[in-house]
Amino acid sequence: MGMGQVMLVLLAVCTVVPARDSLLNICMDAKHHKTKPGPEGMLYDQCAPWKDNACCTANTSLEAHRDQSNLYNFNWNHCGVMPRKCKHHFIQDTCLYECSPNLGPWIDQADSSWRRERILHVPLCREDCEQWWEDCKDYVTCKENWHKGWNWATGTNRCPWGSMCRPFSQVFPRPKDLCEKIWSNSYRYTTEQRGSGRCIQMWFDPAQGNPNVVVAKYYAWKKRSSWVETEPPETSGAECALPWPVLVLLPLAIVVLLDGAGGCGSHGWGSL
Repeated sequence: MGMGQVMLVLLAVCTVVPARDSLLNICMDAKHHKTKPGPEGMLYDQCAPWKDNACCTANTSLEAHRDQSNLYNFNWNHCGVMPRKCKHHFIQDTCLYECSPNLGPWIDQADSSWRRERILHVPLCREDCEQWWEDCKDYVTCKENWHKGWNWATGTNRCPWGSMCRPFSQVFPRPKDLCEKIWSNSYRYTTEQRGSGRCIQMWFDPAQGNPNVVVAKYYAWKKRSSWVETEPPETSGAECALPWPVLVLLPLAIVVLLDGAGGCGSHGWGSL
């Protein structure tokens, strides 16, 4: 097989294999998520930063702001009225979960009747986690894990029988405890800072672009690094010229080429 034929094969693979990365710009398979991300010009209030490319609908974004949301029949005020500054963080957390198309590297299988996928160990920026804890530390709750164990007899979450309402600062002594335990390890506390390209931001200014795009690219690359050795993605967001299946097939193509040519030597390569 000649050099020209090998290059044609690689170009054909490039054409057949889509540039879309299965870990990037995707929506998880869950209760209220769209099948594909796309523009949503009417996203409500705190969910608005995702309006240019969202996994949520306008109605989902509106429900995310209600005290008694129809999304999951979950009531923030299970131990008294949640302070507004604290509720801001839970709304933003909901918006990130429902709307973000940049959580692909952390999507995991779920064993729930209402969703097939969930997020697990998303690296949350230090400031986002610490401010969340600071603004909620004086609120009270009866549970450490809000994913399960509630009394649903009335159709909404109520504290389990025998549980006591205690300040957040007792239930979650540190910011790390809050961010990692409240949603069954959906998040992971990190010391990485906003703008580092190494942690997911719950809060961002859409006028400056979505910083989580670069973060997802970096962690998608890390997740694939055990399959094939590649260079880290550029922080500018530029796409790799060749999709990873082509990079996997390239050594095979080289072997076929050298075998067919009877071993051309390094100078033959240098002429490319």
